[in-house]
Amino acid sequence: MSRGQEDSSWTFLTNHAQVLLAIAQNPDVRLRDVAQHVGITERATQRILLDLVEAGYLKRTRVGRRNNYTVNSRVEMRHAAQEGHPIGELLDLLELRDPAKP
Repeated sequence: MSRGQEDSSWTFLTNHAQVLLAIAQNPDVRLRDVAQHVGITERATQRILLDLVEAGYLKRTRVGRRNNYTVNSRVEMRHAAQEGHPIGELLDLLELRDPAKP
């Protein structure tokens, strides 16, 4: 459990956003690792990944026995309150940056 979750049953970001962030940070990540990071089952992760691929947020490419994912940061967010804002804006905002990099 991460900081701040001890006393709360809700979070600010959906599981879809958490999965997308994990893949954006590591395009070669295994779904098992994404599921563990987000705190959901592998099956739930697979369903979310399928949603993201079908909606155009992710492209899946088979590389040997593994998958590689490419984020299409130009696809707009789905909620009317974020109309006109591409998902890339959210990813840029939430990206964990290395403090050593400018």
